[in-house]
Amino acid sequence: MSGTATDPAAETTAAGMKAAGPCTPDAQVRSGRFLARAAGGAAGLTVVAALLGLVRDQAVARLFGASHASDAFLIAWTVPEMAATLLIEDGMALLLVPAFSLALTQRTAGGHATDPVRALVTGTLPRLFASLACAGGLLVWGAPWAVGILAPGLDDPRLAVDCTRLTAVTVLTFGVTGYFSAALRAHGRFLAPAGVYIAYNVGIIGTTLALHSVWGVRAAAAGVAVGSLLMILTLLPTFLRLMPGRSGKRVARERGPALFGATVLAPVVLFVVSRQSQVLVERFLASSLPDGAISHLNYAQKVAQLPMVLSMMICTVTFPVVARAMAAGDREGARRRVERDLALAGTVVLLGAATVLGCAPGIVEVLFQRGAFDAADTAATAGVMRVYALGLLGHTLVGALCRPFFSAGRPTWYPLGAMCCGLLVTTAAGLLLAGPFGVDGIAAANALGISAAAVLMLMGLGSRAVAVRPGAVALSLARPAAAAAVAAASGALATGLVPGPLPGLAAGCLLVPTAFLLTGLALRAPEAVHLLALIRQRFPHGR
Repeated sequence: MSGTATDPAAETTAAGMKAAGPCTPDAQVRSGRFLARAAGGAAGLTVVAALLGLVRDQAVARLFGASHASDAFLIAWTVPEMAATLLIEDGMALLLVPAFSLALTQRTAGGHATDPVRALVTGTLPRLFASLACAGGLLVWGAPWAVGILAPGLDDPRLAVDCTRLTAVTVLTFGVTGYFSAALRAHGRFLAPAGVYIAYNVGIIGTTLALHSVWGVRAAAAGVAVGSLLMILTLLPTFLRLMPGRSGKRVARERGPALFGATVLAPVVLFVVSRQSQVLVERFLASSLPDGAISHLNYAQKVAQLPMVLSMMICTVTFPVVARAMAAGDREGARRRVERDLALAGTVVLLGAATVLGCAPGIVEVLFQRGAFDAADTAATAGVMRVYALGLLGHTLVGALCRPFFSAGRPTWYPLGAMCCGLLVTTAAGLLLAGPFGVDGIAAANALGISAAAVLMLMGLGSRAVAVRPGAVALSLARPAAAAAVAAASGALATGLVPGPLPGLAAGCLLVPTAFLLTGLALRAPEAVHLLALIRQRFPHGR
């Protein structure tokens, strides 16, 4: 899991092609092929991890249903959810990928007494480890207060407190995982970081199945801790191989670079926290609804957001390219790359959203309706999934747009301002809609808030970071959005007409992409035309 299909040096070179200035057409083709292979490989591992995540959720649903026990676990699950976003995906990556990219560029230029990559690691990793260890210990001690803030409506918070203390270890383990992942991605290694969630879910599933009869739902929380340790072990061998060896002479310890200074760290951390706070608002509002409300929101969100996770693989792979282009002053290259990424990621997530909208009841019934998870839970979860799907494009655009904002490595507060506006919309809409519409109203508030933040970030990117054209981006997404609407209606029709949950789901999942592609071609959506061209190249003349 730690290697790639190409030579590491070639990977690093390919990842930097677009940032190195003007490229020959042949070099651009090689770079494009490398990025496509890297995104495809990472997406493949992400699919495996997502499937294991579904098995994990199925295990929790089967053993604990939608009950007080599952709600307690999901309140504790807020800790690894927040930690994953802050320390593995967004926060750590936004800080460290540009920093490691710059260190690699300085290593290539030469003239440094100490290897720049090693200086970066020795100057930041020990301090980060100590800070996160203290933060995790503080969370263990303050778990009762944390649960009281997250879910004040719980009648008996003791089980949630126990689970929170077990999941608190992820504050440290996810931080180390995120550090290793950022370093590997900057080096052009994408498979190992994409594979960490496979190890994570294996740890959760194994521990839950082994210990649930003894510990109850606490076994799932312990599994989170075990899985997070497996994540580090997955990355450690590759990280150690990429780090340069010690020189013969003793070198004084470097000071931590400015990336961990308050002026650089604060905008990134606060942006990520504000983005993840949508989940906190949801669970805060749902804690006052009947038992099972938090569980319905969780199961729906986990499944509905799978298309977003896959679409973000495109931006994850190209983020080092954008960072190096910005560092080299290639603004036009960065603009083209970002606009292309937004169109590709948006098309992928719209296809996924169409599948969720068209097939939600069948998806939930096939995945979860067994054991303690009954037909009423299926109906409630499917309804929430469909509402969540309306905000998937907004979630993807926010995830894609934040990267160019932070790719230059200088402080910018605009993304935080946009997310705070979106969070205000989420909170206000949730307070208005949760009473009359329950969990559906909370999910609608999420979609409204994240969509508002996406629009604000798109409008502000051109004047603050990369000169993207909002009108061109909107036009590139309008036709796939229309194709998604037709595909969703086709999927709903197929699942309703074909008897049986599994045959109906299979028919819907076949018809949705077919209708999406055909409608996209009829509307001449560029990404649909490009996809058809790729199919023709792969299977020429019916071969």
